[in-house]
Amino acid sequence: MHDGLRDFDFELGAWQTRLSRLVRPLSGSTEWVEYTGTSVVRKVWGGRANLVELEVDGLAGHIQGLSLRLYNPESRQWSLNFANGKSGTLTEPVYGRFENGRGEFYGKESWNGRAIFVRFVISDVTPTSAHFEQAFSEDGGKTWEVNWIATDTRIEGTPTN
Repeated sequence: MHDGLRDFDFELGAWQTRLSRLVRPLSGSTEWVEYTGTSVVRKVWGGRANLVELEVDGLAGHIQGLSLRLYNPESRQWSLNFANGKSGTLTEPVYGRFENGRGEFYGKESWNGRAIFVRFVISDVTPTSAHFEQAFSEDGGKTWEVNWIATDTRIEGTPTN
């Protein structure tokens, strides 16, 4: 059985990031803002964790993000924990694993005072690129609204470990 410990090894190193963010999720809005910048991923605890530093800029401003991903060998799952540099607080973690080259992670969160579900998907992984999407659901996971899309392209010549 696949244990998942090395599932994020593909992402180690430096990446050019193109990010689209829905301005007002779960409001019916269709207004998106665009950002570009970098994402740097490094191994922690011998690969049982990794740290992602995101820094992007766009017409809507500057985003600094930090993601700590922790591997649980008992459940063979990862927890993804995200902090926004503006608020300095962690969101609730999402939990999941990779299957057939696709990572799916789910959790619960409070959004504008409402309990919602969160889904984070990593797909289209190659040695030089990857696709990330976050979506919210306020109907128990029946429907999902994507609110964060990032496409990362490896910065040529950067180390991968």
